[in-house]
Amino acid sequence: MKIQCQKVDLLNGINIVLKAIPVKSTMPILGCLVIEAGNQYIKLIANDMELGIETLVKGTVSEPGTVALDAKIFSEIIRRLPENEVFIATDDKYITEIVCEKAHFSISGNSSEEFPYLPKIEKENVVVLSQFTLKEVIRQTVFSISDNENSKIMTGELFDIKGNELRVISLDGHRISIRRIQMKDAYEEQKVIIPGKTLNEISKILSGEVSSMVQIYFTDKHALFEFDDTVVLTRLIEGDYYHIDQMLSSDYETKVTINKKELQSCIERASLLIRETDKKPVIINIAENNFELKINTTIGSMKEEIDIVMEGKNTIIGLNPKFLLDALRVIDDETVDLYLINAKAPCFIRDKEQTYIYLILPVNINVTA
Repeated sequence: MKIQCQKVDLLNGINIVLKAIPVKSTMPILGCLVIEAGNQYIKLIANDMELGIETLVKGTVSEPGTVALDAKIFSEIIRRLPENEVFIATDDKYITEIVCEKAHFSISGNSSEEFPYLPKIEKENVVVLSQFTLKEVIRQTVFSISDNENSKIMTGELFDIKGNELRVISLDGHRISIRRIQMKDAYEEQKVIIPGKTLNEISKILSGEVSSMVQIYFTDKHALFEFDDTVVLTRLIEGDYYHIDQMLSSDYETKVTINKKELQSCIERASLLIRETDKKPVIINIAENNFELKINTTIGSMKEEIDIVMEGKNTIIGLNPKFLLDALRVIDDETVDLYLINAKAPCFIRDKEQTYIYLILPVNINVTA
């Protein structure tokens, strides 16, 4: 194999496929990325058996071939080369020469025969979204997935498609995040659970351009994302997602409309008094168009008031400040509406059209505090 390409193009491709290289694996071949050079293309491939990525790199192929190279070593070499054209050549024993200006490396490669290439799937049931929409939907929900592998379903997000509506849901047992979007076209009804890790990595690769599209294909076991010159294939999480609709009550006793930036800044200030090991809630007291937030920890105490517009009864509730901040940071509205019933019931943050809903379970407090 003999190829040449600009360092910037090669490094960009490497950075994309590195997201499918496992940190640890009992199969050494999974720590490799494959360079596949055809007559008119250069493709980089990585696969950790759960997530597989292929991407094309601009360049010239003098001699077709394939080689599997240690991803960490190869990426670090390319990263440190001069900003110029890179020449890569592999002999029949997979010894790989890498040359850029006066830098000349020689590293051992491997045959790609044992490498688990991405399985071919039937491209049916396509769903088309803009890169901007998909990136935003992930950003606004993925923070509330669980990292507990014992609850596998909670480590993924539900993509629920009905007609031209896509609903994306994540939860971790203490909160629920929901985004609803209207798509241009109508699609067959389907529900799939996509690993949060995959969505996080896809979000990092997406350009976020409104005019650039993502084609998503679903099978019984896989989801395939195609965009730009990149293909991402992931295994779906098997099982039935939680029935959350029964928790999404529209009833409330108190509605608060508050400036989002003021509330966010207030909670960030309160969080200065919380150690990482603490699980102290912020206590919110709502009365007479006044929003009082206070916290008392071993470090100190803090109290702040914010003007609000309220409907309904006075109320008091304890909430996890991190969960509040996670939701507020992804909401782009100038003001937000909070809906509450009592100190034992969930707090809802949602807009009028319910394009986003954030449910946060309360923390038990002494309501006389």
